[in-house]
Amino acid sequence: MISEKNSLEEQRTDFSKGKFMATPLAGLIVWALVGLAGLVLPVRTAVWVLFLSTGSIVYLAMFISRYTGEHFLAKNKPKNEFDTLFFYTVGQAVLVYAIAIPFFLVDHTSLPMTVGILLGSMWIPFSWIIKHWVGLFHAITRTILVLVLWYVFPELRFVVIPFAIMLVYFATLVILAKRPIPN
Repeated sequence: MISEKNSLEEQRTDFSKGKFMATPLAGLIVWALVGLAGLVLPVRTAVWVLFLSTGSIVYLAMFISRYTGEHFLAKNKPKNEFDTLFFYTVGQAVLVYAIAIPFFLVDHTSLPMTVGILLGSMWIPFSWIIKHWVGLFHAITRTILVLVLWYVFPELRFVVIPFAIMLVYFATLVILAKRPIPN
């Protein structure tokens, strides 16, 4: 329930004042691990690294948030409906494994593409929430890169796709760091 003190628009403005560094840092770290696994491990093992690590991005982000000052789980943090909406987008991203898994069972090399694109979709509502183009940039750039690389480098899908996603996360962090924070 929205308190009378904080309208939904006020809560949106408050949410938009966040740094939003923890989640993209976690994504960057995880996709770097996936890319490194693709370089040194057999593909059948890299599959499990991808599944386990991408499934843990949110937990890693919660841990990192302690050090970025975002404190996702702070008990004294005022309730904000957009925090809840953001966690719903995380839930949406997790549910898309229902698409990735059956495709993976047919072609195990599809996993970097399906997970890479589907998990990136959570950046679209984030862009709307904070009224900034960074989420659209992230989701669209990531989708195009992943799709192109999937076709161009079929033998290196577990290497080039994770590293491309890592670069998108790096660019996203730079954009977020330079983003004007609303008053």
